[in-house]
Amino acid sequence: MKFARTITLDESDSRIFETCATPGEWAISGTFEFSNLKEEQIEGKQKQAFTNGWMGLTSFGRSTFVGVTSILDEEYNNLITILANKFVKDYGAPNIHTAIPVAKEEIEFMNSICEEHPYNTLLMVSREITAKGIREKFRHIQANDAELEAFAVHGSTE
Repeated sequence: MKFARTITLDESDSRIFETCATPGEWAISGTFEFSNLKEEQIEGKQKQAFTNGWMGLTSFGRSTFVGVTSILDEEYNNLITILANKFVKDYGAPNIHTAIPVAKEEIEFMNSICEEHPYNTLLMVSREITAKGIREKFRHIQANDAELEAFAVHGSTE
């Protein structure tokens, strides 16, 4: 199974995002964070996060790039629980039982994006507000012969 981990290529994320994801965190799109905001409410560093930031699932900070890698079933299922707890704590879900299906959908969506690409592919996201809501576009950079570990820092899988 494939999933995304945050990648740090340089120090720019620490300057453009309010909260910067730690290198190697599992990551999702995290667009839900902006779903109740109007365009004029999104400004400054939040606008950077909206425009092109992936959401790390440990710090809940943002990263410009993620890399496609493998994930164990146990880790994958744990991400659903982590995200569901975040929905209850910070996004108004009434309880964990209500939050689990929504979190599962978010995690499955990220998996579906990653499954389309070979391991070590870099992914980028861009968002804009349209008359129909938030529109996301995903771009990718194919991996070279080098592994992501050759130029990026990953976290532990433990």
